[in-house]
Order: sequence, then structure tokens, then C-alpha cells
Amino acid sequence: MHELSIAQNLVELAVESAQAQGLRRLTALHVRIGALSGVVKEALLFAFDVVTEGTPAQGAALIIEDVPVTIFCPSCQAERTLDAPVPMRCPECGTRSGDVRAGRELELVALEGVEEA
Repeated sequence: MHELSIAQNLVELAVESAQAQGLRRLTALHVRIGALSGVVKEALLFAFDVVTEGTPAQGAALIIEDVPVTIFCPSCQAERTLDAPVPMRCPECGTRSGDVRAGRELELVALEGVEEA
């Protein structure tokens, strides 16, 4: 379950960033997770609750934005978003493409918290 180490890293990064911004407690972490990232959302949510105990992120919400797979179609010369990660074919013309433009993300994009008094 690599989601546990991912959750730990997210919390460490968030707490470090929060302290630099003068936040004493985190209320939410916003992350973007791509369909090809290999992260199981439910496992990450469970692990997040475990690793936040005793930290400034305890009780914070983990808000996940799912990022679909986007490929570049060489035939259409356009980016196309796929309904499912497989097969990697243009939904318009059916051409195969391995040129992935989005869907591999695993990013901490924003924090919400309470400032120090």
C-alpha cells in the first residue's frame, strides 16, 4: 500500500509549507491525482486520516481533484481527453497515441488553514 507513504509525504510537505505561511492548523489539503498515477483514491483517503494524527493537519479534509488522461492525437493534431485510460486511442478518429499530456499528476496544489494569532 504505497498510498501510506504518499499520504505521509503530502502531510510533511503541507505542514512544512503551512509553517512557512504562518498557519498553525491545516483545515484542507487540495491535491490533483491523475488516472495514470497508480494511486487508489480510497486508500489514500484512509491513509491520510492515519498519518495526520498528532500533526497540524489532524482533522483536515483531503480534497482530491481527479485528472483524466489527455493525449495528443497525431492524426487530428489536437489534444483529446479519454473517457477511460485504456485504450489510448483518439476518441474522434481512433488513432493510437502514447503522447500523454495529462493524467500522471500527483500534486499538492493548495492548502487551507488557520493563521497563528
